[in-house]
Amino acid sequence: MVTMSEKAVSEIKAIMQQNGGAFEGIRVFVAGGGCSGLSYGMQIADEPATADDLVFDNEGVKIIVDAGSHQYLDGASIDFDDTLQGGGFKINNPNAVKTCGCGSSFASEEGAEGSEAASGGGCGCGGGGCGSH
Repeated sequence: MVTMSEKAVSEIKAIMQQNGGAFEGIRVFVAGGGCSGLSYGMQIADEPATADDLVFDNEGVKIIVDAGSHQYLDGASIDFDDTLQGGGFKINNPNAVKTCGCGSSFASEEGAEGSEAASGGGCGCGGGGCGSH
């Protein structure tokens, strides 16, 4: 299951209204890359979920996750931080054993070994540096 805080739900709904209000939900996914080996992705879902997707409803906002990404995101929660430093959507992932300083890259228990070599370098997140947290 993937959940979303009330603040994140509110922000998503505001973004959706600014974009015409018609959407299927938010697609959250994991892709290879980043300084820790895997990176989070999140986008407005214009297309409906497929039979291979898992859908979680949070106060009327659908979170759509493909089955491959779900293994890395199960139990994660999405929050929104509106502070001057590090503002934006944040994924709090209990499956991450190592994260990048900017929080957009992580390693799971499965991919923790050798993930730095596979990523090809720094995260380029522009602040805080990369490393274990």
